[in-house]
Amino acid sequence: MKLNAIMTSAAVAVCLASPSAASNCAPREMVVEKLASKYGESRQSMGLGANNAVVEVFASEETGTWTITVTSVHGMTCLVASGQAYEALADVLPTEGNDA
Repeated sequence: MKLNAIMTSAAVAVCLASPSAASNCAPREMVVEKLASKYGESRQSMGLGANNAVVEVFASEETGTWTITVTSVHGMTCLVASGQAYEALADVLPTEGNDA
């Protein structure tokens, strides 16, 4: 969870601060359709970031591709990161007194 929070904060910061991010942005419906049709990716998780931006992780277990997007309150979605070798994890937080 802590890593997800760090990734979310970083993704929002990159999208909001990078002048080149605009070239990787489009209305959300178009982005979601392209990720589904071209890469077979569907939304795996989401959360709220800075300035009420919605941060989403899309991925395909079949192809292993993944994409992180940030959608502004105005409905524009920007691609901030993508890659391969996606793996869904369900890590359990360590309990107090357990060093493992």
